Amino acid sequence: MTDAVEAEHLVKSFKGSVRALDGLSFAVRAGSVFGLLGPNGAGKTTAVRILTTILTPDGGTARVLGHDVITEARTVRGLIGLAGQYAAVDENLTGRENLDMVGSLNHLPRPAYRQRTRELLVQFQLDDAGDRPLKTYSGGMRRRLDVAAALVARPAMLFLDEPTTGLDPASRSALWIAVEELVSQGTTVLLTTQYMEEADRLAHEIAVVDHGTVIALGTPARLKAQMGATVLDIGLAGAADAAHTTELLRSTGRSGAARVGDSVELGVDDGPRAAIEILRLLDQAGIEPHRFTLREPTLDDVFLSLTGNPTADDGLAGADPDRGSFDRQRSGDRGSAPGSGRGARRSRRQARRGAGHG
Repeated sequence: MTDAVEAEHLVKSFKGSVRALDGLSFAVRAGSVFGLLGPNGAGKTTAVRILTTILTPDGGTARVLGHDVITEARTVRGLIGLAGQYAAVDENLTGRENLDMVGSLNHLPRPAYRQRTRELLVQFQLDDAGDRPLKTYSGGMRRRLDVAAALVARPAMLFLDEPTTGLDPASRSALWIAVEELVSQGTTVLLTTQYMEEADRLAHEIAVVDHGTVIALGTPARLKAQMGATVLDIGLAGAADAAHTTELLRSTGRSGAARVGDSVELGVDDGPRAAIEILRLLDQAGIEPHRFTLREPTLDDVFLSLTGNPTADDGLAGADPDRGSFDRQRSGDRGSAPGSGRGARRSRRQARRGAGHG
């Protein structure tokens, strides 16, 4: 088997008229990291929940490790691990007790899961904190423990749904290293993220999702190459100048010009020549940029050119279960500790039924 995941024309609607997935199709090669990128509410989490058997699609088919997610859901749950947007761990238990509990729920023999717990605490740099209650853990430590819990049963397929959202740079880097080690050992990973650096670092192939469908697919290098040899970044005095510059460039045939706040970005193949021409054009229009640079394209540039806005809202709030927890996090609802509240309790119940940690 070369593909660990096969999703074909997946459709899912909420509240009748809001379509979170609209014919989503992609395949994940076994032994690789596959990145699902998309604006907030694009349908990434809905796709993950269908592939991990938490949700049932309204249309289309999906197979994970050769098994249908609808007709063979129980088998699929026994083969996968899932770390969702909320850490599905119990803050009243120690790190060691959390991992032991997951091993017990997976019906592993006690000696086996206790040995596995020791291995994972070391692998995720939590051995010194293994006997402390999670109430004393930082956000990064909780997130690493959540990923470790998804690995207790040694799944061949791991789903990571925005695993580093809210983490500090050091914790994010540590989690990236752990994911790379897993893949080197043969684990297949499907990763959803809004961090372009994360996708560029980890993913072997990327699908950009918007409004529930794949709008671009390829390796990070290939997607960046589509932007052109270089990106022209023009900083303007204000929003009015940025809007005027965007319209001016598009009117001269440079349709890829995209406004980003008070700046305009444009992928160009002809580098210095294009820069000279555009400077002359701006001068003739009486527009004076305060920044004018050429740089190599990034996944941020790809994302912006495809979706129009890296933080675009497609109106799914309150309808798609993707949205509630992430929107609350973005809007500043950080008063509760990670792993607490109704969303976290629901995640823990799902995990204990076998949908979350194998």
